[in-house]
Amino acid sequence: MKLSEQSSKEHYIHTLFHGDAVIWIVFFLLCTISVIEVYSATSTLSYKDGHYWTPVIKHSMYLLVGFVIVFLVHNIPCRWFKLYPLLIIPASWLLLIMVPFVGEMINGARRVIPIFGIPVQPSELAKGAIVIAVAVILSVTQTPKGADKHAFKYILYLAVPTCVIIAPENFSTAALLFLVVLLMMFIGHVPLVQIGKLLGVLSIAAALGVAVMMMVPEKTLDVMPMGHRISTWKHRIAKFTNHVDSKTKEITPKDFDMTNNAQVANSNIAIATSNIIGKMPGNSVQRDFLSQAYSDFIYSIIIEELGLIGGIGVALLYIILFFRAGKIARQCERNFPAFLVMGLSLLFVIQAMVNMCVAVGLIPVTGQPLPLISRGGASTIVNCVYIGMILSVSRFAKRREDTPVSADNVVNEAEFQRADGIE
Repeated sequence: MKLSEQSSKEHYIHTLFHGDAVIWIVFFLLCTISVIEVYSATSTLSYKDGHYWTPVIKHSMYLLVGFVIVFLVHNIPCRWFKLYPLLIIPASWLLLIMVPFVGEMINGARRVIPIFGIPVQPSELAKGAIVIAVAVILSVTQTPKGADKHAFKYILYLAVPTCVIIAPENFSTAALLFLVVLLMMFIGHVPLVQIGKLLGVLSIAAALGVAVMMMVPEKTLDVMPMGHRISTWKHRIAKFTNHVDSKTKEITPKDFDMTNNAQVANSNIAIATSNIIGKMPGNSVQRDFLSQAYSDFIYSIIIEELGLIGGIGVALLYIILFFRAGKIARQCERNFPAFLVMGLSLLFVIQAMVNMCVAVGLIPVTGQPLPLISRGGASTIVNCVYIGMILSVSRFAKRREDTPVSADNVVNEAEFQRADGIE
């Protein structure tokens, strides 16, 4: 009787949570780590507000709503996701144009627009829409020799304007999105000559842009449109390049001025004072000094509290997500779901790697949160939508893989496609 009840429960869970079990596990682990670390990292906010539980309860509510969204989206046939860019790209462009004028100023940048009291980050909506649009373009332009040469210009027609509109207030997001698009074009077998020419042009433009930016005086930047953002980029590059003494090639104490470079300095202290197993959750010291301990620098707090093991473990969760996405893509017999799952997984993994590299001092400071772990509202919800899409693809790819082929079980191909929603 007990075995029958256990089997019945397992069957119920299996029918309730479709798709790749490993991705479900990674999702729940990331959410669990998020609640624990956000609870610890928001101590300063709690102290200021006088409500110790408020930040973590609010964050947990976002995760709960996100879970409901994952559950709903993963039941949608993935062919319907092709409609997402048609609706979201025009809307996100409009919101992105409005952001510099009506957006809320947060940490020196306008990235969020409140709509009916709900904070909406247009760049998060645009990222997913462009990835899905690129997946559609690559899927319909595939030939036996790879993507048609016209796919390149179609992709740029969508990606370049989007990145240009995002860049003024959120340059790191624009760069991250364009990198994902480039990798998707490589995966989609866009002619390498075209990709190579684009990389050459971008390299020259980036070098000239940085050179000009570093030479422009601060007074000129103060009176220029969007000059405050250019000034921020200039300071971040200057701080990062000055971390190494030109003669000794070693980090010097002056480079970690606690007044001018407090975020990086406290992040390094958090990591340096950790050990293999860390100080244990809730025992972080640097959370009280890092103003973005619960967001951009939450990985530093994770290492401080969970040690080297915890830091490596979190990184592995994102890597596992990426490799499982690769496995799902190989199971797909259609191009669109394969490109979709790879593009969305690249969004997650690259953003996570950028956040981690900032925390350990490998790249200049950016405003990229750690997906599904950092405290957030709109970004958490949107990331849950993307997880739901990945699970939707994995659900139908797995069904196709697991469907037995026999003389007694022959499924018409067109009917199967309509049933599982792969195309």
